Amino acid sequence: MSSFKSPEETSAAERWTIAITVMLGAFIAVMDTSVVNVSMSHMMGSFGTSVSSITWVATSYSIAEIIMVTMAGWWSSLLGRRNFYLLSMLLFTIGSIFCGIATSFEEMIIYRVIQGIGGGALIPISQAILRETFPIEEQGMAMSIYGMGVVLAPAMGPILGGILTDQWGWPWIFYINIPVCVGTIFLTARFVHDPPYLRRGVQSIDWLGIGLLTVFLTGMQVVLERGQEEQWFESEFITIASITTIVAFLIMIFWELRCKDPVVNLRILKDKNLTLGSVMGLIFGISLFGTTFVLPQFTQQLLGYPAFDSGLALAPRAITLMLFMPVAGMLYQKVGPRALVLSGIVIILYSYYDLMQLNTQAGMRDMVWPLLIMGMGMPFMFIPLSAISLCTVEKSHITDASSIYTLGRRIGGNIGYALVAVLLDRKIQMHTSFLMENVSEGRHISQDFITETTRLIHELGLNSVAASKYTLGLLNQIVVKQAKMLAYNDISFIFGCLFLLLVPLILIMPSKSTILALNKKK
Repeated sequence: MSSFKSPEETSAAERWTIAITVMLGAFIAVMDTSVVNVSMSHMMGSFGTSVSSITWVATSYSIAEIIMVTMAGWWSSLLGRRNFYLLSMLLFTIGSIFCGIATSFEEMIIYRVIQGIGGGALIPISQAILRETFPIEEQGMAMSIYGMGVVLAPAMGPILGGILTDQWGWPWIFYINIPVCVGTIFLTARFVHDPPYLRRGVQSIDWLGIGLLTVFLTGMQVVLERGQEEQWFESEFITIASITTIVAFLIMIFWELRCKDPVVNLRILKDKNLTLGSVMGLIFGISLFGTTFVLPQFTQQLLGYPAFDSGLALAPRAITLMLFMPVAGMLYQKVGPRALVLSGIVIILYSYYDLMQLNTQAGMRDMVWPLLIMGMGMPFMFIPLSAISLCTVEKSHITDASSIYTLGRRIGGNIGYALVAVLLDRKIQMHTSFLMENVSEGRHISQDFITETTRLIHELGLNSVAASKYTLGLLNQIVVKQAKMLAYNDISFIFGCLFLLLVPLILIMPSKSTILALNKKK
């Protein structure tokens, strides 16, 4: 068995084999957070569960995954990173098989947890391996490969899930992972090896840290995913969960900064670039995952698309994401992170401006252009953020740093889902109230609509009283539909404003020359 080779000792063929191998691992792990979304109605029929219960199929995976994302560095030290990666892939494979053959709702939740435990570590470890496999001058391309895995996957999940569910049934959304997992395990065992400088072994197990981390991340996930459904702090359950989450988080920070072998190495946040990249990645995650959630909602609720077509609506963004990842990787080496991130922000802002112009008569064609533009801009942000987050971290802490950066983006995604749910509900109420105030029998336009519509309905055979009631109900439907449209436009505006918050942070990002100089010193 060959040992670890430095980037200079590795051939181009070996580097790209490793890149594709770990990218596939990250891709299927991220995709399984969204691939089940379009299959839940089918699972409800199979398991005989309610709408609120079946969402735990997604929530259970997310909780297990995000915990393992955070603990990836610690487990890598305990078992060795390559061994831990192989074990994680094996668990993910086993979880996928059992999810496909699950015969009850309880079994499905247990198997999704196993799958999430296996999938969580694949994401940060993939980034760390790529960071060490490619030389400095090829880091942009390395992160473009990583980006094709973790950014393309959320958009591809609903599309692939819809196709597999319609053609062969929901179990195939899990079975499709198996050949990819088997191939990845084989290639990882053959080509991936631990570098000698990685931190190895722990003197003691941080049981308290593990417990606090589990309580904090589980509580946060439950609050963000279930809060809107439970009416937030009107619910005693959400209130208690929120307090418990905050207390666990504060105690965890205090403990982990003093623990000799912490399960989460918070000390590495002293690295300015890692902290900066993680904060910017969090905001990027809000937009990426929030848009992934809100666009299918828009197409189903207002445009009347079926589930598969709603997932397909994200295809234009996925296409340009894939095409522009390598372009952004090449540009990163030429212009540096600052110019590339600024360009990405401008492009994404333009796409959100276009989305703000949509109306209730919009069709698929009206959504293609803004989504193509958004897909073009996202790689210009993702690649520089992924690269600068790890550019000045000590080599022995690469996996810990990748875990924290990935955690920031995942928390951003959870916030994005919750933010969309809250904004949509509140904005619909606000716009409905405003429109109702301006649609009254005292206004000529409203009166003309009511009179003419009532007359037409009466001519169809209904009596005057029934025709009048039907007209008022129709008017109410029109008002609510327009209120929803305005709410979706507001969300596009708010997400666009979030990207404006990133502009001042560009000024403190490292320049291209600074990154090269720092890495030459290592």
